[in-house]
Amino acid sequence: MSTVKATNFQNASSATANMVTDASGNVSFGGTAAMSSSFLRNRIINGDMRIDQRNAGAEVNPAVNGTYYPDRWKAATSAASKFKIGQNAGAVTPPTGFINYLGLTSLSAYTVGASEVFGVIQIIEGLNISDFAWGTASAATVTLSFWVRSSLTGTFGGSLRNSAGDRSYPFTYTISVSNTWEQKTVTIAGDTSGTWLTTNGTGINLTLSIGSGSTLSTTSGAWAAGNYTSATGATSVVGTNGATFYVTGVQLEVGTVATPFERQLYSNQFAQCQRYYEVAGRGLGGVTYSTTHANVSFTYAVVKRTTPTISLLTTTPSINQFGTGGFNASGATISGSSIGSAGAYVQWNGYTGLTGNTGFNVSTDPIISISAEL
Repeated sequence: MSTVKATNFQNASSATANMVTDASGNVSFGGTAAMSSSFLRNRIINGDMRIDQRNAGAEVNPAVNGTYYPDRWKAATSAASKFKIGQNAGAVTPPTGFINYLGLTSLSAYTVGASEVFGVIQIIEGLNISDFAWGTASAATVTLSFWVRSSLTGTFGGSLRNSAGDRSYPFTYTISVSNTWEQKTVTIAGDTSGTWLTTNGTGINLTLSIGSGSTLSTTSGAWAAGNYTSATGATSVVGTNGATFYVTGVQLEVGTVATPFERQLYSNQFAQCQRYYEVAGRGLGGVTYSTTHANVSFTYAVVKRTTPTISLLTTTPSINQFGTGGFNASGATISGSSIGSAGAYVQWNGYTGLTGNTGFNVSTDPIISISAEL
């Protein structure tokens, strides 16, 4: 039988303990436990890399700066084809308690130019960091924690930056043992200067650098007036052919201590990602406009951060026209649209032989990309 013991936390007007713990460490409260913030602790979305709507786990060689893999994590690449990246790329075993990670492998021994940057970035929406009060005398201290693994050892770098790119906090961390998961913690005193958005724009830009040039690097451990993505002298992963870099369990929270990674239901995490990006397809329907045009109106699964950009994921979308059968477009393009933050009406052409003013459903999945990324 567990022994229950009273702690020293008591109400001054009562001898009854307000909080007790048992021999297993379970805690019971005599009153109400109130958190200091109504926010969830972790301001990083998809920090455990579980959601990958765009690539479904496929490894990709990013040729374009700012492409996302997995959700909410985008690649910084000043030059194409310097690394490949993907969810669970490299097929290593994640740290205990995780099933996914972001994996990255260098494709050459590249010398990073003075104004170039390579790495992985998450942009945190300003609405999600309003309680940080950065840019004021009440700026909160935050702690960044994450699990990382690399084939290289040494000092690695990253930074936090504001939307204007004129306030930066470069930081370092050390990977001591190659090819081994290590948890890292960086505590950062909040910035009392600069402008930090608390709107639906960019609140904080978090960069984990794998190679930053000299003009984008400066002394670590202090706020700087400038646009810096890493610390001077940090290891360049892209500088070694075949070098690997893996990361998961990324958490940014208020306070001076890294608490355990905040677990969320998969459905909640997925919906948070859909605020910024969503795909739609099979199950949509509409009415044909002419022999060549098909019209679709739909409501998003989640209201978007702002009016999104909508594009076709395929130039040959298939539809089933009621009473007629299937049709495939050839070289389909969106030719007209009315787009809001909660839903959209789009029209695409490229079909032949449709019957106008006839209902249809979409049989291609996915077919439409809806992006409201920062």
